[in-house]
Amino acid sequence: MRLYFATDIHGSETCFRKFLKCHEFYEADVLALGGDMTGKALVPIVETAEGRYWTELLETRHEFSGADELARYERMIRERGFYPFSTTEDELHDLGRDQQRLEELFEEAMISTVERWVALADERLAGTSVRVFVCPGNDDEATIDEVLEGSTRLELAEGRVIDADGYQLLSTGWSNVTPWRTYREEDEPQLAQRLEAMVSAATAPPERLVFNFHCPPADTALDEAPKLTEDLMATGHETSHVGSTAVRRVIEESQPLLSLHGHIHESRGAVRLGKTLSVNPGSSYEQGMLQGVVVDLDGRGKIKQYRLTTG
Repeated sequence: MRLYFATDIHGSETCFRKFLKCHEFYEADVLALGGDMTGKALVPIVETAEGRYWTELLETRHEFSGADELARYERMIRERGFYPFSTTEDELHDLGRDQQRLEELFEEAMISTVERWVALADERLAGTSVRVFVCPGNDDEATIDEVLEGSTRLELAEGRVIDADGYQLLSTGWSNVTPWRTYREEDEPQLAQRLEAMVSAATAPPERLVFNFHCPPADTALDEAPKLTEDLMATGHETSHVGSTAVRRVIEESQPLLSLHGHIHESRGAVRLGKTLSVNPGSSYEQGMLQGVVVDLDGRGKIKQYRLTTG
Protein backbone atom coordinates (compact mmCIF):
# COMPACT_ATOMS: atom_id res chain seq x y z
CA MET A 1 0.00 0.00 0.00
CA ARG A 2 1.22 3.51 -0.77
CA LEU A 3 -0.03 6.13 1.66
CA TYR A 4 0.18 9.91 1.30
CA PHE A 5 -0.22 12.06 4.42
CA ALA A 6 -0.44 15.85 4.82
CA THR A 7 -1.64 17.99 7.69
CA ASP A 8 -2.23 21.50 9.05
CA ILE A 9 -3.50 23.18 5.90
CA HIS A 10 -5.45 25.71 8.03
CA GLY A 11 -8.03 26.72 5.45
CA SER A 12 -5.66 27.06 2.48
CA GLU A 13 -7.69 26.54 -0.67
CA THR A 14 -4.51 25.94 -2.65
CA CYS A 15 -3.28 23.20 -0.31
CA PHE A 16 -6.62 21.40 -0.27
CA ARG A 17 -6.87 21.37 -4.06
CA LYS A 18 -3.32 20.02 -4.26
CA PHE A 19 -4.16 17.35 -1.69
CA LEU A 20 -7.00 16.05 -3.86
CA LYS A 21 -4.55 15.49 -6.72
CA CYS A 22 -2.01 13.56 -4.66
CA HIS A 23 -3.48 10.13 -5.39
CA GLU A 24 -2.68 10.72 -9.07
CA PHE A 25 0.62 12.54 -8.65
CA TYR A 26 2.09 10.10 -6.12
CA GLU A 27 0.06 7.08 -7.28
CA ALA A 28 -1.20 6.67 -3.71
CA ASP A 29 -3.78 4.09 -2.66
CA VAL A 30 -4.72 5.98 0.50
CA LEU A 31 -4.73 9.71 1.32
CA ALA A 32 -4.88 10.98 4.89
CA LEU A 33 -5.35 14.62 5.87
CA GLY A 34 -4.35 15.34 9.44
CA GLY A 35 -5.76 17.94 11.78
CA ASP A 36 -6.28 21.70 11.59
CA MET A 37 -8.16 21.86 8.32
CA THR A 38 -9.93 25.16 8.88
CA GLY A 39 -8.79 28.78 8.67
CA LYS A 40 -7.85 31.09 11.51
CA ALA A 41 -9.45 34.46 10.73
CA LEU A 42 -11.81 36.59 8.70
CA VAL A 43 -10.38 39.20 6.33
CA PRO A 44 -12.78 42.05 5.49
CA ILE A 45 -13.01 43.47 1.98
CA VAL A 46 -14.42 46.95 2.45
CA GLU A 47 -16.39 48.69 -0.31
CA THR A 48 -15.74 52.44 -0.11
CA ALA A 49 -17.66 53.46 -3.25
CA GLU A 50 -19.41 51.58 -6.00
CA GLY A 51 -16.88 49.11 -7.36
CA ARG A 52 -14.00 50.39 -5.20
CA TYR A 53 -12.53 48.39 -2.30
CA TRP A 54 -9.70 47.99 0.19
CA THR A 55 -8.48 45.08 2.25
CA GLU A 56 -5.55 44.40 4.55
CA LEU A 57 -3.62 41.22 3.89
CA LEU A 58 -0.47 40.24 5.78
CA GLU A 59 -0.30 43.71 7.36
CA THR A 60 -0.38 45.48 3.99
CA ARG A 61 -3.31 47.61 2.80
CA HIS A 62 -4.44 46.99 -0.78
CA GLU A 63 -6.82 49.29 -2.68
CA PHE A 64 -8.44 48.10 -5.90
CA SER A 65 -11.52 48.37 -8.08
CA GLY A 66 -13.69 46.27 -10.36
CA ALA A 67 -15.22 42.80 -10.25
CA ASP A 68 -12.13 41.06 -11.62
CA GLU A 69 -9.85 42.53 -8.96
CA LEU A 70 -12.44 41.74 -6.28
CA ALA A 71 -12.45 38.09 -7.33
CA ARG A 72 -8.64 38.05 -7.42
CA TYR A 73 -8.31 39.35 -3.87
CA GLU A 74 -10.96 36.96 -2.58
CA ARG A 75 -8.95 34.13 -4.13
CA MET A 76 -5.68 35.42 -2.65
CA ILE A 77 -7.21 35.54 0.81
CA ARG A 78 -8.55 31.98 0.54
CA GLU A 79 -5.23 30.70 -0.78
CA ARG A 80 -3.54 31.93 2.39
CA GLY A 81 -5.99 30.18 4.69
CA PHE A 82 -8.24 33.13 5.59
CA TYR A 83 -11.93 33.78 4.96
CA PRO A 84 -12.87 36.90 2.93
CA PHE A 85 -16.12 38.72 3.63
CA SER A 86 -17.63 41.80 2.02
CA THR A 87 -18.58 44.76 4.18
CA THR A 88 -18.71 48.57 4.34
CA GLU A 89 -16.86 51.08 6.51
CA ASP A 90 -19.91 51.56 8.75
CA GLU A 91 -20.57 47.83 9.10
CA LEU A 92 -16.92 47.17 9.88
CA HIS A 93 -17.02 49.82 12.61
CA ASP A 94 -20.12 48.23 14.14
CA LEU A 95 -18.57 44.74 13.98
CA GLY A 96 -15.65 46.01 16.02
CA ARG A 97 -18.07 46.35 18.94
CA ASP A 98 -20.00 43.11 18.33
CA GLN A 99 -17.83 40.10 19.12
CA GLN A 100 -20.77 37.69 18.93
CA ARG A 101 -21.60 38.75 15.38
CA LEU A 102 -17.95 38.40 14.38
CA GLU A 103 -17.91 34.86 15.74
CA GLU A 104 -21.11 34.07 13.83
CA LEU A 105 -19.62 35.39 10.59
CA PHE A 106 -16.46 33.34 11.14
CA GLU A 107 -18.44 30.14 11.72
CA GLU A 108 -20.60 30.78 8.66
CA ALA A 109 -17.49 31.29 6.50
CA MET A 110 -15.79 28.22 7.96
CA ILE A 111 -18.79 25.93 7.44
CA SER A 112 -19.45 27.17 3.90
CA THR A 113 -15.78 26.60 3.02
CA VAL A 114 -15.82 23.02 4.35
CA GLU A 115 -19.08 22.40 2.47
CA ARG A 116 -17.44 23.63 -0.72
CA TRP A 117 -14.40 21.44 -0.11
CA VAL A 118 -16.59 18.38 0.44
CA ALA A 119 -18.43 19.04 -2.82
CA LEU A 120 -15.12 19.49 -4.62
CA ALA A 121 -13.72 16.25 -3.19
CA ASP A 122 -16.85 14.30 -4.09
CA GLU A 123 -16.64 15.62 -7.65
CA ARG A 124 -12.87 15.22 -8.18
CA LEU A 125 -12.61 11.76 -6.61
CA ALA A 126 -15.74 10.28 -8.18
CA GLY A 127 -14.95 7.06 -10.01
CA THR A 128 -11.59 6.56 -8.31
CA SER A 129 -10.67 3.74 -5.92
CA VAL A 130 -8.53 5.88 -3.58
CA ARG A 131 -9.67 6.07 0.04
CA VAL A 132 -9.39 9.48 1.66
CA PHE A 133 -9.40 9.94 5.43
CA VAL A 134 -9.79 13.27 7.21
CA CYS A 135 -9.34 13.94 10.91
CA PRO A 136 -9.96 17.47 12.24
CA GLY A 137 -7.45 18.79 14.76
CA ASN A 138 -7.36 20.88 17.91
CA ASP A 139 -7.94 24.12 15.95
CA ASP A 140 -11.08 22.75 14.25
CA GLU A 141 -14.54 23.31 15.70
CA ALA A 142 -16.72 20.23 16.20
CA THR A 143 -19.36 21.67 13.85
CA ILE A 144 -17.35 20.63 10.78
CA ASP A 145 -17.58 16.92 11.62
CA GLU A 146 -21.21 16.69 10.52
CA VAL A 147 -20.34 18.37 7.21
CA LEU A 148 -17.49 15.92 6.60
CA GLU A 149 -19.73 12.97 7.44
CA GLY A 150 -22.00 14.02 4.59
CA SER A 151 -19.27 13.42 2.01
CA THR A 152 -19.44 10.45 -0.34
CA ARG A 153 -15.63 10.30 -0.73
CA LEU A 154 -14.07 11.74 2.43
CA GLU A 155 -14.12 9.41 5.44
CA LEU A 156 -14.17 11.01 8.90
CA ALA A 157 -11.56 9.09 10.89
CA GLU A 158 -11.72 10.69 14.35
CA GLY A 159 -11.68 8.09 17.13
CA ARG A 160 -12.04 5.15 14.78
CA VAL A 161 -10.11 1.98 14.02
CA ILE A 162 -10.36 1.63 10.24
CA ASP A 163 -9.34 -1.35 8.11
CA ALA A 164 -7.46 -0.26 4.98
CA ASP A 165 -5.70 -2.67 2.63
CA GLY A 166 -4.64 -5.09 5.35
CA TYR A 167 -3.68 -2.38 7.86
CA GLN A 168 -5.59 -0.64 10.63
CA LEU A 169 -5.59 3.16 10.87
CA LEU A 170 -6.18 4.78 14.27
CA SER A 171 -6.83 8.53 14.23
CA THR A 172 -7.45 11.46 16.53
CA GLY A 173 -7.06 15.20 16.17
CA TRP A 174 -7.07 15.90 19.92
CA SER A 175 -3.94 17.36 21.49
CA ASN A 176 -2.53 18.01 24.90
CA VAL A 177 -3.26 21.45 26.39
CA THR A 178 -1.91 24.46 24.46
CA PRO A 179 -1.56 28.12 25.53
CA TRP A 180 -4.41 29.01 23.16
CA ARG A 181 -7.05 26.71 24.72
CA THR A 182 -8.38 25.48 21.40
CA TYR A 183 -11.41 23.32 20.62
CA ARG A 184 -10.02 19.79 20.89
CA GLU A 185 -7.42 19.61 23.62
CA GLU A 186 -7.26 18.02 27.03
CA ASP A 187 -4.87 17.16 29.84
CA GLU A 188 -2.45 14.30 29.30
CA PRO A 189 -4.35 11.73 31.45
CA GLN A 190 -7.55 12.27 29.47
CA LEU A 191 -5.67 12.18 26.16
CA ALA A 192 -4.02 8.93 27.27
CA GLN A 193 -7.45 7.41 27.91
CA ARG A 194 -8.61 8.46 24.45
CA LEU A 195 -5.59 6.87 22.77
CA GLU A 196 -5.68 3.72 24.86
CA ALA A 197 -9.36 3.16 24.02
CA MET A 198 -8.53 3.10 20.31
CA VAL A 199 -5.52 0.85 20.78
CA SER A 200 -7.63 -1.56 22.83
CA ALA A 201 -10.17 -1.72 20.00
CA ALA A 202 -7.53 -2.52 17.37
CA THR A 203 -7.20 -6.16 16.32
CA ALA A 204 -4.23 -5.98 13.95
CA PRO A 205 -0.71 -6.84 15.11
CA PRO A 206 1.70 -3.91 15.68
CA GLU A 207 3.35 -4.34 12.27
CA ARG A 208 -0.02 -3.58 10.65
CA LEU A 209 -0.98 -0.58 12.77
CA VAL A 210 -0.77 3.03 11.57
CA PHE A 211 -1.37 5.85 14.05
CA ASN A 212 -2.64 9.20 12.77
CA PHE A 213 -2.33 11.30 15.93
CA HIS A 214 -2.32 15.05 15.37
CA CYS A 215 -0.07 15.78 18.33
CA PRO A 216 3.54 14.56 17.99
CA PRO A 217 5.33 12.52 20.68
CA ALA A 218 7.03 14.57 23.37
CA ASP A 219 10.75 15.27 23.49
CA THR A 220 11.56 14.35 19.90
CA ALA A 221 12.61 16.25 16.79
CA LEU A 222 8.92 16.34 15.84
CA ASP A 223 7.63 18.58 18.65
CA GLU A 224 10.05 21.53 18.85
CA ALA A 225 8.24 24.88 18.70
CA PRO A 226 9.40 28.45 19.37
CA LYS A 227 9.58 29.10 23.09
CA LEU A 228 6.91 31.58 24.19
CA THR A 229 6.80 34.27 26.82
CA GLU A 230 3.84 34.68 29.19
CA ASP A 231 2.17 36.99 26.63
CA LEU A 232 2.60 34.30 23.92
CA MET A 233 5.43 35.97 22.03
CA ALA A 234 8.33 34.00 20.58
CA THR A 235 11.64 34.39 22.40
CA GLY A 236 14.13 34.67 19.57
CA HIS A 237 15.58 31.37 18.41
CA GLU A 238 14.83 29.42 21.60
CA THR A 239 12.65 26.34 21.26
CA SER A 240 10.84 24.02 23.61
CA HIS A 241 9.32 20.56 23.33
CA VAL A 242 5.53 20.82 23.36
CA GLY A 243 4.42 17.36 22.20
CA SER A 244 2.36 14.87 24.14
CA THR A 245 3.75 12.48 26.72
CA ALA A 246 0.62 10.34 26.28
CA VAL A 247 1.25 10.03 22.54
CA ARG A 248 4.86 9.07 23.11
CA ARG A 249 3.93 6.49 25.74
CA VAL A 250 1.31 4.77 23.58
CA ILE A 251 3.73 4.63 20.64
CA GLU A 252 6.50 3.15 22.77
CA GLU A 253 4.15 0.60 24.33
CA SER A 254 2.24 -0.39 21.18
CA GLN A 255 5.09 -0.09 18.65
CA PRO A 256 2.94 0.49 15.54
CA LEU A 257 4.63 0.23 12.17
CA LEU A 258 4.05 3.93 11.47
CA SER A 259 2.82 7.01 13.32
CA LEU A 260 1.84 10.22 11.53
CA HIS A 261 1.70 13.62 13.22
CA GLY A 262 1.40 17.37 12.66
CA HIS A 263 0.48 20.25 15.00
CA ILE A 264 4.02 21.70 15.14
CA HIS A 265 4.59 23.22 11.70
CA GLU A 266 8.29 23.89 12.19
CA SER A 267 9.25 20.32 13.20
CA ARG A 268 9.32 18.63 9.82
CA GLY A 269 11.13 15.32 9.97
CA ALA A 270 11.13 11.65 10.95
CA VAL A 271 12.38 9.77 14.01
CA ARG A 272 12.47 6.19 15.24
CA LEU A 273 10.80 5.30 18.53
CA GLY A 274 11.79 1.69 18.91
CA LYS A 275 10.39 -0.12 15.87
CA THR A 276 8.04 2.74 14.98
CA LEU A 277 8.75 5.28 12.26
CA SER A 278 7.20 8.57 13.41
CA VAL A 279 6.81 11.39 10.88
CA ASN A 280 5.75 15.03 10.99
CA PRO A 281 5.74 16.47 7.43
CA GLY A 282 5.38 20.03 8.75
CA SER A 283 3.30 22.78 7.20
CA SER A 284 3.88 25.80 4.95
CA TYR A 285 0.23 26.50 4.20
CA GLU A 286 0.76 30.29 4.25
CA GLN A 287 2.83 30.00 1.07
CA GLY A 288 0.38 27.59 -0.56
CA MET A 289 3.00 24.81 -0.32
CA LEU A 290 1.64 21.38 0.50
CA GLN A 291 4.11 19.44 2.62
CA GLY A 292 3.54 15.74 3.06
CA VAL A 293 5.04 12.29 3.25
CA VAL A 294 4.70 9.30 0.92
CA VAL A 295 5.10 5.94 2.63
CA ASP A 296 5.33 2.57 0.86
CA LEU A 297 4.19 -0.30 3.08
CA ASP A 298 5.42 -3.62 1.70
CA GLY A 299 2.54 -5.78 2.93
CA ARG A 300 4.86 -7.92 5.04
CA GLY A 301 4.95 -5.69 8.10
CA LYS A 302 7.75 -3.39 6.99
CA ILE A 303 8.14 0.09 5.51
CA LYS A 304 9.76 -0.29 2.13
CA GLN A 305 10.57 3.42 1.82
CA TYR A 306 9.31 6.88 2.68
CA ARG A 307 10.01 10.37 1.43
CA LEU A 308 9.04 13.83 2.62
CA THR A 309 7.48 15.89 -0.17
CA THR A 310 6.85 19.55 -0.96
CA GLY A 311 4.73 20.74 -3.84
